[in-house]
Amino acid sequence: MNFKYIRNIVPAAAFALTMGLSSCDFLDVEPLDPNNVSTVDEVSLYTKCYANMALAGNGGANGDCDIDRLDGGTTGFVRQLWNANELTTDEAICAWGDTGIPAFNYNQWDASHPMLEGFYNRLYAGINYCNHYLDVCKDVNETRQAEVRFLRALYYYYLMDCFGNVPFATEISAEAPQQIKRADLFTWIESELKEVEDKLLEPKARKSTDEGYGRADKDAAYLLRARMYLNAEVYTGKAQWQNAKDYAKKVIDGPHKIWKQGKNGFSAYQMLFMGDNGENGASQEAILPLLQDGKTTTSWGTTLFLMASCWKADMDTEGNYNTTEFWAGNRARAAFVAKFFPNGDAPAVSLSDMPIVAGDDRALLFGIDRELTVSNPNEYTSGYSVGKFRNTYTSGSTGHSTQFIDTDFFLMRSAEAYLIFAEADARLNNGQTSQEGTDYINELRERANTTTYPQYSVNQILDERARELYHEGFRRTDLIRYNLFHTADYVWEWKGGAQNGSSFSADRDIFAIPAEDINANPNLTQNPGY
Repeated sequence: MNFKYIRNIVPAAAFALTMGLSSCDFLDVEPLDPNNVSTVDEVSLYTKCYANMALAGNGGANGDCDIDRLDGGTTGFVRQLWNANELTTDEAICAWGDTGIPAFNYNQWDASHPMLEGFYNRLYAGINYCNHYLDVCKDVNETRQAEVRFLRALYYYYLMDCFGNVPFATEISAEAPQQIKRADLFTWIESELKEVEDKLLEPKARKSTDEGYGRADKDAAYLLRARMYLNAEVYTGKAQWQNAKDYAKKVIDGPHKIWKQGKNGFSAYQMLFMGDNGENGASQEAILPLLQDGKTTTSWGTTLFLMASCWKADMDTEGNYNTTEFWAGNRARAAFVAKFFPNGDAPAVSLSDMPIVAGDDRALLFGIDRELTVSNPNEYTSGYSVGKFRNTYTSGSTGHSTQFIDTDFFLMRSAEAYLIFAEADARLNNGQTSQEGTDYINELRERANTTTYPQYSVNQILDERARELYHEGFRRTDLIRYNLFHTADYVWEWKGGAQNGSSFSADRDIFAIPAEDINANPNLTQNPGY
């Protein structure tokens, strides 16, 4: 854990205000150096534990990055979560030549991959902020302390999922941390969530104007446990389908219902990913939103990335994209488009027409002047474009900025629980959903105005997860759970570096511990194959 690369403990006050914290509580604490007198702004330090996922540093998009030597794009939490879990799969490919992008495209990363290093250091930055808060602000506010413990568990969850056996520390120390086995980390995260869940905020469907919007409540802990249990066999060698089903059910029965009401020509599904998604009603589905505002919380690595990296200027036929940023670069691979058009007959139509032709509101794809098949990964029109995220306002209003965007990122939303329940249900029921599991899939499909079916197989649910959750950072984990990520059982364009796709080493189901950390910490052993 490279503590020397972490800096800037106290965040901008604006982020605290957007989370419904209208004042700052100043806490006198015992300084680390008794020769110095210090005070800690407890609320700001608490907020920093959240802001680490949404901001690069205290100065906004163009300020200093919290991670030394690297910039806010290379270390952006959402950006690198997306790169690691989408570019490596059948869902996306990128035309950019930035160091690390081709390696993602072709499943050829190594221990010196700069973006994986940035993601790893961003996660440990979050853990360090949480550990610092839990040290100097313990017993100040029971609910906020529980939230910080939840966030620390969440950061460790992503490390467990992506990097396997990782450095582990629950306090700030000058000593090099020991490495924890993946299965043992699973047990620790589970234990933490058990201890804090009853101390978290009561679940409530909130809008951005409501106190507590952007804070983790009990449903966040339930959903994280359900997500872990769904993948427990990968992490520990032992399946926990019933636990996955039970904890998903806790979320489904709570107040974070899926949003079903379209407005002003926008579908209910689109409204989840729009500039006013914190205000238009869709946030009732958001269990953990990462807050974005074009003036107060600017970032190159959060939803602006999810939008601008996918949108090319010719897609903005409606004139309401609401940002000057069109980076293009990221496109859909044909295997993903086939989730909506299994016969390979996706039409070359606009973003507004594609859902109509697909018969599914979730098919937010643009095909005009695009190749369906990615014949050239470096060509910006080779592959259909994706227009899932946008800064458009349901109300027709304009954004707060002409450049940076207001679209919150729903890191956790209740639709995931519906899918977890259905998959766990099918795995416990000879590979087919029961009536209850079927009903939950059909709720999502009804929301998307598409055909419903009387039952779903485990494999059909994998495709349904792709249609519902694409570009939200799940796909790599899903393919690994189904043993389809590295194997030849399922290939897509440019998988393994071959145009028609090929298998690659099973070792790459887990990313390498960054070489710099291996060299700095004698307690660490590199993951196999690196």
